[in-house]
Amino acid sequence: MPRWFRAFLSWPYAFAFCLSVGVGATAIYFSQHLDVGLKDPEGFLGPAYIRLPMLGVLLFAAGLAPQAIQRYGIKHVFSGMRNIVRDEWTLKRVGYAATGMVSFYVCYVSYRNLKSYLPELTNTLHDRALLQLDHVLFFGNNPAEVLHSVLGTTIAAQVLAVLYVLYLPVVPITVAAVLVLHRDVTVGAWYATAVSLNWVLGVVSYYSLPTLGPAFYEPQRFADLPDNGATQLQMSLLRGAFGYKEDPQGDKIFGIAGFASLHVSVVFTLALFLHYAGIARAIRYVAWIYLAFTITATLYLGWHYVADDLGGLLIGWVAVAVGAWATGNTRWQKRRRLEAADQVEPVS
Repeated sequence: MPRWFRAFLSWPYAFAFCLSVGVGATAIYFSQHLDVGLKDPEGFLGPAYIRLPMLGVLLFAAGLAPQAIQRYGIKHVFSGMRNIVRDEWTLKRVGYAATGMVSFYVCYVSYRNLKSYLPELTNTLHDRALLQLDHVLFFGNNPAEVLHSVLGTTIAAQVLAVLYVLYLPVVPITVAAVLVLHRDVTVGAWYATAVSLNWVLGVVSYYSLPTLGPAFYEPQRFADLPDNGATQLQMSLLRGAFGYKEDPQGDKIFGIAGFASLHVSVVFTLALFLHYAGIARAIRYVAWIYLAFTITATLYLGWHYVADDLGGLLIGWVAVAVGAWATGNTRWQKRRRLEAADQVEPVS
C-alpha cells in the first residue's frame, strides 16, 4: 500500500471527504440528468456557504476571549489571545476545522437538492401505511390527537413550535462549536462526519419509503392549532413545493419528506455524541431533554409518524457509530492506541 494512501486513511476526515465527494457527485449527476440546476438553500443567517464560515469566526472569537482571561487575566486579555492563537491554532488545526465545515456544507446542500428531486424520481407515497401503524401503536388512536388532548392546543403548541424550529440554527451552530472549541481535532471530525452522514442516510430513507408526513397528508387534523413558527414553516414548504412543481428550473426547492425524521436523527446524534465524547454533564442533559421535546413536537405538530421518529433514532445511532469508527474514536481504537504507546520504550 503506498505511503500516501496509508496517510490518507489515517486522516480523521478521510471518510467525511469521500462521503462528501460521493454525495456531491450524485447530486450533480441527477441535476444534469433531470436538467434541474443545483441550488444552495438559504436559511438561518443566509446561504450555508456564508453561514458556516461566519459561525466559525464568531465562535472562534467567543471562545478565545474567555480562555485568555482565564489564563492571563483581564489586563492581558489581548496579548493572551495572541499567545493562544500562536501556540494552539496551527495551520493543521485550521485546516481540519475548515475541512469539517466544507464536508458538512457539501453533504447538506447535496441532501437538500436530492430531496428536492423526489417528485421527479418517484410518485409513490406510503403515508396511509404509516398512519395505520400509528393507530395500531396508539391502540386505535391518532398520536397527534392524543397529544393535543393531553397537552392542549394553546401554550403547548407555541412552546413545541419554538423548540422544533430552533433546530434550524442549532445544527450549524453545534457543528461550528465542536470544530472550533474542542482541542482534539479527531473529536471535531467525529461530530462533523456523523452529522454529514445524517444527510446522506436521510436521503436514502426518503427514497426508500417516500411519505409526506401527517400535516401534509391529513391537514384537517391540525387545523385547530394556532398559527406558530412550525405552521409558518409548513406553509413555506408548501409554497416551495408548488413553486418547484410549476418550475423545477426556478429557484424553489421541494422540501417535503416524512420518513425518516432528520430532526430526530440529528438531535439524537448530538445527544449521543455529547454523551460518548464526555462533554460537560449539564450540556448533555440539555441535549437529551431537547431530544425528548423534539420527538414530542414531531408528532404533536404533524411533521412525522412514529415510524419516522424510530427511523430517525436508527439513523442517528448509525451516524455516531460510523463516525466514531471512521475518526478513530471507538473504545477499541483508543485502547489499541494506548497499548501501542505503552509498548514504546522511552528514549533515555
